[in-house]
Amino acid sequence: MATQSTASCTGSTLLQPISDIINLPLDQVNFVAGQLFALLMAVWFRLYLHPSKTSPFVRHVVATLLGFYLALFCFGWYSLHFLVQSGLSYSVIVFAGLEHMHKYCFIVTLGYLIVCQITRVYVFDYGMYSADFTGPMMVITQKITSLAFEIHDGKRNMTASFPRESHQRMPSLLEYLSYNCNFMGILAGPTCAYNDYMAFIEGTCYQPRHQENANGKENGKHKQSEPSPKGDVISKLCTCAISLAIYLSLCKLIPVERSAEEDFINNTPFYLQVVYLYLAMLALRPKYYFVWTLADAINNAAGFGFNGYNKDGSPRWDLISNLRILDIEFATSFKLFLDNWNIQTSLWLKRVCYERCPINPTAATFLLSAMWHGVYPGYYLTFLTGIGMTMAARAVRYNVRPHFQVSDTYKRIYDVITWAWTQVAISYTVVPFVLLAVGPSLKFYRSWYFGLHLLCLLVVLALPVRSRRREAKDQQESTQTNDCSQKDKTT
Repeated sequence: MATQSTASCTGSTLLQPISDIINLPLDQVNFVAGQLFALLMAVWFRLYLHPSKTSPFVRHVVATLLGFYLALFCFGWYSLHFLVQSGLSYSVIVFAGLEHMHKYCFIVTLGYLIVCQITRVYVFDYGMYSADFTGPMMVITQKITSLAFEIHDGKRNMTASFPRESHQRMPSLLEYLSYNCNFMGILAGPTCAYNDYMAFIEGTCYQPRHQENANGKENGKHKQSEPSPKGDVISKLCTCAISLAIYLSLCKLIPVERSAEEDFINNTPFYLQVVYLYLAMLALRPKYYFVWTLADAINNAAGFGFNGYNKDGSPRWDLISNLRILDIEFATSFKLFLDNWNIQTSLWLKRVCYERCPINPTAATFLLSAMWHGVYPGYYLTFLTGIGMTMAARAVRYNVRPHFQVSDTYKRIYDVITWAWTQVAISYTVVPFVLLAVGPSLKFYRSWYFGLHLLCLLVVLALPVRSRRREAKDQQESTQTNDCSQKDKTT
């Protein structure tokens, strides 16, 4: 296994002996080693290149150079794609007019990513699902397009939905490369707003948030000192260790692929197939918990990610966190699961697509998510299924949930039922995302007689559905009406 991965690994072969010993692909070993190196550099960066000790220019240069070093170590010459993608998009932002700059940048950046994904999958290495150079390009694509929309909205004063993210100044090339390719996020992200990153580099990310959240003595002890990320970093590293141990222990014992195997389908009772699928997905998720939590810890260790204070005065370091594990595992609706999974990507999809698409924003958002993830057919099967699941879940919540809000007992019953259905629905939806190919995915769905697809279709046809935009508009109108009534009473 490790020997075969050497040929497909485009980065350094320095850690090949470790890859052979632990029997893991070399590219995955390089990725983990690179992230651990980034963690050490993050601590050094915060202590010795603190904004009070050095200039933003030096911090930008060091963060960028360390990022390029990690990219070369993990991906070799393929990391040049990061520079090409950033350079093309920067040229578009500089030379295109303000009116359409964000659209051109979106098309060029996403198009370049898709071309790279097509060549990687269908030309060079179809079927390899591991650490590859298009992973960082996906995060860079988010950053580039987010910044283009932020500049466009800032100069057009379109800041109603995302006022903090709007930006009116064109970044320099160094600032642009530092934002896209810094060592803290080059390998696994997460995406962040450009203004937040610049506040971190310039050392202005603490005081404004202190002022926003200060309400009396709960924050008084923090007025004279910069909050320390030490506790949060240690906690997140412990989460990483537990997640990695669970994944390595269970991933080979209950693989998702077995759900689509002929003998398993023919010889296993259906209820056990459902239980097995849930457990297989439960064992798969810790891999993502490990990657995203480690990335969050790296940023926090560098001093990035401060998000104000809790009510007890303790600092919050979740500004760019990508998941909430407990909210994921105990989600009682399809939407709650998605809202707490890959959070920064969800925010990006909302900023660049959902809030701007005039026709069927839900379908458009799922389609963009599929295109961004890659060109494997399984991605499209998953996200097309996700459209139906989302619409059905929305219809159930709107029509059924109010009948269970009459007492605490009914609420608990509703939560238990919806939790079970959510876990089954998520597992059912995500199977093609894991299997990647059309054949095994359709074999799995046929073994379930496309049951949840048909159920979603019946629910959507039978129950009225209101869009999120309509619900928000009605809520706003209701609030305005109540305010007017209150004013009339006062008068």
